[in-house]
Amino acid sequence: MPPSRPNILLMICHDLGQHIGSYGVDTVQTPNLDRLASQGFRLKNSFCTAPQCSPSRAGLMYGRYPHSTGVLGLVHGGFAWEPHETEKHVASLLAEAGYRTHMFGIQHVTSRPERLGFHHRSSSADSRKIASEAVSLIENWNPDDGPFYAHVGFFEPHRPFDHGGVQPDLTNGVFVPPYLPENQASRSEFAQIQGAIHHIDGQIGRILDALDSQGLADDTIAIFTADHGIAFPRAKCSLYDPGIEVVLLMRWPAGGISGGRVLEEMVSNVDVLPTLLETIGVRPPANLQGRSFLPLLNSENYEPRDAIFAEKTYHTYYDPMRAVRTQCHKLIWNFDYAPQIELPSDILIGATAHSMLYEWPGYKEPVELYDLEADPWENDNLADSESHAEVRDDLTRRLLDWMRDTQDPLLDGSIPSPAYLTRIQMLRKAQERPQPGEPE
Repeated sequence: MPPSRPNILLMICHDLGQHIGSYGVDTVQTPNLDRLASQGFRLKNSFCTAPQCSPSRAGLMYGRYPHSTGVLGLVHGGFAWEPHETEKHVASLLAEAGYRTHMFGIQHVTSRPERLGFHHRSSSADSRKIASEAVSLIENWNPDDGPFYAHVGFFEPHRPFDHGGVQPDLTNGVFVPPYLPENQASRSEFAQIQGAIHHIDGQIGRILDALDSQGLADDTIAIFTADHGIAFPRAKCSLYDPGIEVVLLMRWPAGGISGGRVLEEMVSNVDVLPTLLETIGVRPPANLQGRSFLPLLNSENYEPRDAIFAEKTYHTYYDPMRAVRTQCHKLIWNFDYAPQIELPSDILIGATAHSMLYEWPGYKEPVELYDLEADPWENDNLADSESHAEVRDDLTRRLLDWMRDTQDPLLDGSIPSPAYLTRIQMLRKAQERPQPGEPE
């Protein structure tokens, strides 16, 4: 007997943004993702909550903004950010609803994956192995065990782009986005990222083919997304659109999510969990901060978002900023004096960044305002423009209301990092130790 609820397959990539064929990047070979888009729905104006990995994934997996989950920076190594103990991951919620939950590959929301609620975990970074394990689950799935939830997390196209021996792809030429210089350095690096994306598309194709061959495609909600924008200057780690735009493809033929529709309404990745829970008939936790867009998918009465919110607090260093984006405008508040564009080490050593070092823009202004219709690449800061004062003030009020409503700790002062708290504690303990010549 088929399960009473659909299977759920969530596939997510690092550092991809919307850099695939169905989002208009014709030089990238993504036939399998394009097929998924043509068979399901493509959410054109899909955004993440943060332009870096762990915070954005926390927004997606917990249905709450990063500053609410506690994941204000990266979770690995000495960065050491962790979700609050009270946070409930999507895998835990689905396990409680009777799903068998499986994790293949990267999760990157905690250093303690045992707390997430997966019945089975495999943490390989090899995309071929990850795809093989997902295919094995599909081919050996027993309906009597109940529906499955499979989280498939790929490393690609995170730098280095040749991870796993992947080669550059110039088959269809190369596309360099207009916010970056059109030079040999950038063309070379975009050929490399195109190769990485083409490779991962092949692995996704293997998983989709397995659903087809096992007759499970109709009764499986297949979702593909990314954590944030591509790993290039002015994208990853920035709140400009190239940093927060993400692919979001969904397909569920038995549930009517089919036919290749393109949805124009703005959605945030914090909305994905409440949408998923409503779709399968599970009551969402009361503390979720996203809002379900299931009525949009079902062509029912739906009040579209008139704004999305995004944030960054820590990546390589403390760089607190918050943003509100409407269909027409983007307002960014920068709360510390920091370089205009953060370059994580993986981007900094790249050829594109090196080619731009002599034209770097300096340090952040406190406030940035952009007219997205007249200036889609966010080059002309209108924050001091009298003609845009009303828009600036309105968006500032809305941003502050959101920060208050979600209890953003930034309103209470500077936010210390786990590394700082650990090291200051070490210092204090060292001070408490007896000094040479003092009695024990």
